[in-house]
Amino acid sequence: MKCVDLPLAVPVAPMLAKAAKVVPPQPENGPPVWSYEPKWDGFRAIVFRDGDEVVLGSRGGKDLARYFPELVEAVKAELPEKIVIDGEIVVPREKNGSTRLDWESLSERIHPAASRVTMLAEKTPAQFIGFDLLAVGDEDLTGEPFSTRRARLLDAVGTGGPSCFVTSATDDAAVAEDWFERFEGAGLDGVVAKKLDGPYLPNKREMIKIKHARTADCVLIGYRIHKSGNGIGSLLLGLYDGEDLRMIGGASAFTDKRRLDLLEELEPLRLGDDVTYDGEATRWNSSNDRNWIPVRIERVIEVAYDQMEGARLRHVARFLRWRPDRDPRSCAYDQLEVPVRCDVADVIAGGR
Repeated sequence: MKCVDLPLAVPVAPMLAKAAKVVPPQPENGPPVWSYEPKWDGFRAIVFRDGDEVVLGSRGGKDLARYFPELVEAVKAELPEKIVIDGEIVVPREKNGSTRLDWESLSERIHPAASRVTMLAEKTPAQFIGFDLLAVGDEDLTGEPFSTRRARLLDAVGTGGPSCFVTSATDDAAVAEDWFERFEGAGLDGVVAKKLDGPYLPNKREMIKIKHARTADCVLIGYRIHKSGNGIGSLLLGLYDGEDLRMIGGASAFTDKRRLDLLEELEPLRLGDDVTYDGEATRWNSSNDRNWIPVRIERVIEVAYDQMEGARLRHVARFLRWRPDRDPRSCAYDQLEVPVRCDVADVIAGGR
C-alpha cells in the first residue's frame, strides 16, 4: 500500500448500512434528520490522494489502483491535492440513447493481465462517484456531522467531471421515493439514508439502505457442483423468449446439507454435457470450471432477485421454493418488471 501523508491512515474501513424495506420518513415536526441518496451499484472505494500518490481503497482494504489506471489519473487531475473521499467506482455505458451502469463491464476490470487492464481502461473507462468527505487538506472530518461533510464535499469537488463526480442528495423523502423507482433505469439499485447529524463511523452499520427486491419463476436448466466437490453449488436459471430458452443467471448460497439434498434430488434429471441454451453454455463457466450439468426441462424455481442487466440477472438470485404448479413454458420475460428508462447523468449532483 502506498505511503500517504493525510489526516487518516490507509486503509479506512467504510461506514456500512443496514437494510430496511421503506424509505425512513422525516419527523412531522421539526427539522429533517435524514439525508437521502441514490444507491450506486459498483465497487465501494475510499479514495486517498496526497499529491501524486493515489490509493483506491476497497471495502476489504486492498488498493484497486492497478485495475483502474485511468481513474488514478482522473483523481490527480480533478480532485484537490490532499483529500479522502468515500464513494463508488462505476462503469457507465451508453445503450439505446441513454447511459446506465454496466456491472458486467465493471466486473471485467479486475484482471491479472496488465495488457488487458490497459485495454479495458480505454474501452470501458471507469468513473468515481463521491458521497462522503472524510478529510481534506490537513483536516479530519470524520467527527463532523454528515451535513457539514456533504457541504464540504460539494465545495471540494463541485459538480465534478469528466470522471469524478458527487452523487445527488435530498432531505425530501418524497423525492427519495421517486428516485427509488426512477433511477433503477440507470442501473442503480435503491436509496441510502444517512443521519444529517451523524459522524463517520468506520465499519459500523449507521446508514440505512432500501434496495429493490423482486421474485420471478424461472426454469431450472442445470446445476454446478460446489467447489468443495460436495453437492450442488449453484442452480442455473432460464426464461423463455418466444421459443428460445435463454440462460439468465444462477441461484446459490446453500447450506452444506441443502447442497447434498439438492444433488440427490436433481441427479435423476441429469442430461448429457453437450446441451446448450441460447448458444451460451460457457458464459457462466469460470476460468477454472468449464463444466455445468444440464437437466431435463421439468422444474420451475421461484427466486428472489434485485434487478436485471439487459436479459440477465445482475446479481446471483436467492432460491425461495420449487413451483410444481408452474409449467416451464409459462416462465417468460414478460413476468419481469421493466425499470423506467433513465440516464446516469440524472443521478449526479448538478445533473451532469
